Amino acid sequence: MKLNKLTKEEERVIVGKGTEFPFTGEYDNFWKPGTYVCRRCEAPLYRSDDKFNAHCGWPSFDKEIKGAVKRIPDKDGARTEIQCAKCGAHLGHVFEGEGFTARDTRHCVNSISLKFIPKEDEKDGR
Repeated sequence: MKLNKLTKEEERVIVGKGTEFPFTGEYDNFWKPGTYVCRRCEAPLYRSDDKFNAHCGWPSFDKEIKGAVKRIPDKDGARTEIQCAKCGAHLGHVFEGEGFTARDTRHCVNSISLKFIPKEDEKDGR
């Protein structure tokens, strides 16, 4: 599997399971049509149609692309981490029962864990 070279900050979040500061990520207030892929391996993760504004400071999605994201309970049991199912890159955390959307799910994702592919540049029907 080909993995992209990461900057120190990308590695801190993606490999070290860190978090970027709220309201600082490039995709927090970003609303173009397309697909969000894993910054590390470029596997498709989320579609722009499933993104919503949760006013939390990080990009929020209420649905992932089927099979693209795995959920892992944090060691303390308080939250559920989300990772790229292909390469294991740390994406953020998932929360349920908040009532933001009809799906009642919020994938709270670090912008730095994502790369955006505009709709006009998508390949393979993504």
